[in-house]
Amino acid sequence: MTDRRGVVAKRAENLMPGVPYVRGWAQARRGADELAAQLTALGLEPDFPGLTADVNVSGDGLVRLGVVRPDAALILAELIVAGLAADTPTHVETLAQEAGSARRNSTAA
Repeated sequence: MTDRRGVVAKRAENLMPGVPYVRGWAQARRGADELAAQLTALGLEPDFPGLTADVNVSGDGLVRLGVVRPDAALILAELIVAGLAADTPTHVETLAQEAGSARRNSTAA
């Protein structure tokens, strides 16, 4: 089974020639390392013991969280929502400023 981005494609166990597995895995490793650093900073590293980099049959890097307790997944979801909420006002304000600037530039021309 594969979603439209190939994320849930079968993991690469038998490698095929011409598929960039190393590049995909290296990208996944960087992502997993950064996530591990953030989880460690929050004291949540023990809640994600299965965090690892992997690659699928298409050569796409995957970050596997492993099996986690429901409360650890809930904490991670709350952190994502909090981050999005903190980022959204800034992003909306930036878009509004860019739109105002574009309007001013088009009327000045």
